[in-house]
Parts: sequence; structure tokens; C-alpha cells
Amino acid sequence: MTTVTLVGTRLAEVGEEFVYHGEADGCAGCPYRTQCLNLTPGRRYRITEVRESGQTLDCAIHDTGVRAVEVEPAPIRANVPTKGAYAGSNASLAGPCPHTECPSHQYCEPMGAEFDEEYRIEEVVGDPPHDYCMLDRDLTLVELDAPDDA
Repeated sequence: MTTVTLVGTRLAEVGEEFVYHGEADGCAGCPYRTQCLNLTPGRRYRITEVRESGQTLDCAIHDTGVRAVEVEPAPIRANVPTKGAYAGSNASLAGPCPHTECPSHQYCEPMGAEFDEEYRIEEVVGDPPHDYCMLDRDLTLVELDAPDDA
């Protein structure tokens, strides 16, 4: 299901993904609030179309303005415990990881996913990008379905 919203012009490209963080301080009093603040906070979205007929609108948050785009909920690439990790099963993230220098960190703590939620595995991608887990976790890289309420 696609939704029309407004995003910063630098982000307005087909295929670009972002996590919607909700209202910012500069949004107070904006005449475009209803068109802009219409997504679910904390969810990942993918831009599917940039409305070329639309104009660039002034924005207190985005210095180059905002454009109208169509977005859809995006799947989340993440590392999950290997046990039971197969397409169609449910999985949760293994938990926080303090090793930010690890090449898998972005998948162990992916933006748009919560540690206390279960997600349906859409696809098993394979081995994570790290050679070994510094927390001794046995992990598999997967694509998680976008949450239903996105």
C-alpha cells in the first residue's frame, strides 16, 4: 500500500529508504503538517515514486525544501538467531550489541526494528558480513517483512 507524503528534496529519489522519526520541533505551525506527518514513527519506508508535477515547498527542517513522494513500508534486513531462521518463520532480534565497529552492527541493530517485537522472515539472505560474532551469537542475515501497521 503506497502513501503520499513529503520528504526533503535530497532524499526524494526512487528506491531511497528512510526511517520516519515523527514530528520535529520545527513542524509546529507548518501549513503542510497533515501531508508530512502521516507515517508511523519508527518504521522504515521506501520511496516508490517522486511526484514530478509537484513543487518544492519551503520547510523549517529541510533547508532545500520538501517534495511529494509515494512511499511503501520497506522490509528490514537484519541478523537474527540462526535457530529457526527460515522464510515464513517468526524471529526477533538477538539484542543490543556494543560493537559498533563490527561490519554486522547495522544488521544487529537495524533502524526500523525493535528488540522486543517479532517479525516474519520474508527471505533468508545468508551469512552475516562479519567473520565472527564478538558476542558469540550464531546469526543469519534475513529480510524481515515490513510490520503490518506501517
